[in-house]
Amino acid sequence: MEDPQNPLETTPGPEARKWALIAHLSGFLGCIIPFGSLVGPLLVWQLKKDQAPFIDDQGKEALNFQITVALAGLLCMLLMVVVIGFLLIWLVIIAAVVLMIIAAIKANEGQAYRYPFCWRIIK
Repeated sequence: MEDPQNPLETTPGPEARKWALIAHLSGFLGCIIPFGSLVGPLLVWQLKKDQAPFIDDQGKEALNFQITVALAGLLCMLLMVVVIGFLLIWLVIIAAVVLMIIAAIKANEGQAYRYPFCWRIIK
């Protein structure tokens, strides 16, 4: 049963779904621009958060995930001193790519996605 008081339980419109999808996929900017994986979701969230509660929620979730991935990547770089970091960095990269794609698909379907193992710094 849908709760009219909770806007995340109603189906978001196509524009909100599109921007939520962009927020999740903007993490791939890190492949092109240094710190792009953090800047992309931050820009989408800051510019579009007031348009729809769904964009606000998913923008924060995408940004929190990218912060978590960046911290995990830094930890892996530190662990490269003892060799295990070389293996762990690939695990982090593969998991991040797969989870971003899943989140983008769910956002496009209008479902709020929660990343597993995500440190939610921004509330």
